[in-house]
Amino acid sequence: MEFIQSIKQKFGIIGYDYALHRAIEKSIQVAPTDISVLVLGESGVGKEFIPKIIHQFSSRKHNSYIAVNCGAIPEGTIDSELFGHEKGSFTGATSMRKGYFEVANGGTIFLDEVGELPLTTQVRLLRVLESGEFIKVGSSKIQKVNIRIVAATNLNMIESIQKGKFREDLYYRLNTVQINVPTLRSRKNDIKLLFKKFSNDFADKYHMPPVKLTEESLKYLENYSWPGNIRQLKNVTEQISVVEAEREISIEKLKEYIPDNIPSISSLSRNDFNNTFIHDFSKERDFLYKILFDMKKSLNDLKNMVFQLIKDYPNNKFLEKNQHLINKIYGPIIHHQSAERKDNFFQIEHSSDSEKRYYNKNSNCNNKEIHKDFIKKEEIPSFSLRKKEIEFIQKALKKNNGKRSKAAKELGISERTLYRKIKQYGL
Repeated sequence: MEFIQSIKQKFGIIGYDYALHRAIEKSIQVAPTDISVLVLGESGVGKEFIPKIIHQFSSRKHNSYIAVNCGAIPEGTIDSELFGHEKGSFTGATSMRKGYFEVANGGTIFLDEVGELPLTTQVRLLRVLESGEFIKVGSSKIQKVNIRIVAATNLNMIESIQKGKFREDLYYRLNTVQINVPTLRSRKNDIKLLFKKFSNDFADKYHMPPVKLTEESLKYLENYSWPGNIRQLKNVTEQISVVEAEREISIEKLKEYIPDNIPSISSLSRNDFNNTFIHDFSKERDFLYKILFDMKKSLNDLKNMVFQLIKDYPNNKFLEKNQHLINKIYGPIIHHQSAERKDNFFQIEHSSDSEKRYYNKNSNCNNKEIHKDFIKKEEIPSFSLRKKEIEFIQKALKKNNGKRSKAAKELGISERTLYRKIKQYGL
């Protein structure tokens, strides 16, 4: 914990949220390796500190670190920006230019908003990840590069893949390790700390006393949805710091900056994302219900099997010894049916197939052996939810010849959920 705290201080990270600490821990764990990392999180959550931590704790820390906002570069020039170009390769290319990958050779490159890359650029990036090679625009010469790639996006990548906007093979190459940065609305206890930090920073910047919140105002901040996350909180704090003469901010004054009638999600695209998530969750819930009903049926079959064993057990001591437990499960059992006698044999009927098995009552076969043989004969069902999920998914994939879209439809879940389950269980 002290180590995490020192890292937070070094990189200016505020908060004690568990998900935030988990993201920092994963960053430190993957830093010594060269595997690619995909950072996921909404816009404004602070994804940019993850690649900085990874670079700082890697063997590449003495080499270049370059951050590139892929969404801010026009589609016509992004290949040139990333991979460079030769003189005369296009109009305006008056000289040879090195791209970011060549400049950052031996170091780390952070591709922010990687989901915005054009498909043609995605092909070039995939080649770098697979073979460490790239070709400048207007050149035929293959160049080698030794670079660590960390990417980030606020998009729903599975949805982008399904719409044909992002290559699936590139997604899995980038997503060797996934790090999720939590939203501000999920870090309610950190809002007070962040506001205080921003307030002090702007007080120093503008040479004025820091603003403070009343208890009522703080609760209002904590219950707000923060669609713009930390970036929005910082902007609101700066506005209040500059505009308000009164340094203690009441809830009425606070509502002038963040009215309570603002939708929780500011953009239509994010609403669409949430609707997709809710829809997928509903489908996954139905999938789980199917598994639970199947488990319940298996449990009832097991109870019936054990009840039959109790009735046919040739020794009343078992019933007497476990009467309390049996009554609790099955209710009072008044009559005990002894096993059917046939000369020197007794008989047990198996509940699954009514197969009759006979045991010589004069032999050395005791009750324990009978019970063991009976249980061995009857297959005890598995009640693991994980196993049932895997079993359902495997059956659906086999039935549909490995076609995931059809398998997802069969299971009643979305392809996105099925992709996640396949990856989660290593299928």
